[in-house]
Amino acid sequence: MRKHNTSKRETAGNPYAYTVLQNLKDAGCTDEMVEKFMALQDSEDEEQQIRLLSGHRKHLLEKLHREEKRIDCLDYLLYQMQNKK
Repeated sequence: MRKHNTSKRETAGNPYAYTVLQNLKDAGCTDEMVEKFMALQDSEDEEQQIRLLSGHRKHLLEKLHREEKRIDCLDYLLYQMQNKK
């Protein structure tokens, strides 16, 4: 598998590739995931790319829901403390 460096130097000739790499980084993808995505890009396997991105999205959404539950617990505690008069 060809190594993909996320440097601007290697993507300077291809602004689309740089945009994709930056977007993947901004989305919290690991270097390994970025490499896999770009390898799939090279092999034009869009279906696998979609699966990879969907899996990462699912992971992020589950993490968000866990954090929301924690916030709900804190909100409940704060409400109880503020209204115990």
